[in-house]
Amino acid sequence: MPCGPSVAPPYARPVSPARRRAARRLFPLPLALATVIAIAGCSSSDGGAGPAVPSPSGKAAAACRTLHGELPERVNGQDRTELEPASEYTAAWGDPTIELRCGVPRPEVLTPGSEHYNPTSDAAEVNGVSWLIEQRDGGYRFTTTDRAALFLEVTVPDAYAPEVGALTDLAKAVRSALPAGTPPAPKGG
Repeated sequence: MPCGPSVAPPYARPVSPARRRAARRLFPLPLALATVIAIAGCSSSDGGAGPAVPSPSGKAAAACRTLHGELPERVNGQDRTELEPASEYTAAWGDPTIELRCGVPRPEVLTPGSEHYNPTSDAAEVNGVSWLIEQRDGGYRFTTTDRAALFLEVTVPDAYAPEVGALTDLAKAVRSALPAGTPPAPKGG
């Protein structure tokens, strides 16, 4: 469904050549092209853009593929959605989307030497899985802190408050597919 009107409003009038020239001076071509591109991007399509696909390797990649097969069809009452591009390292539910990314890098707040390092960051255990909690604009990002070989990230929009509720639906699959243990050490550490 397009995000703009599909017909001209009743108050629209033809524009004189002088007004068109003035509009071109105020509305240069690059801005006009950007506007057209933005409007074209407003219409819905069958497949939505998904989260950035991580690129785990080795044991982490194998664990993510196992997890992908065990993920629930519904999270926080929302149905699983198809992603573009399709990947065994990502999943999503609902609209706005609850996004899962498996095999992500170590969060900066857990990386000694990072300017954002905070060893006392907020964390919680939900149904046997420990999560780092980071508030973001429009929601929360949760990252596992107790899974061997990898980090798993779940982003939940404010629309699903309390956002931590989505983690209860994911806990069984996470516990089953991703062995508990010490996550990977920081690079160079």
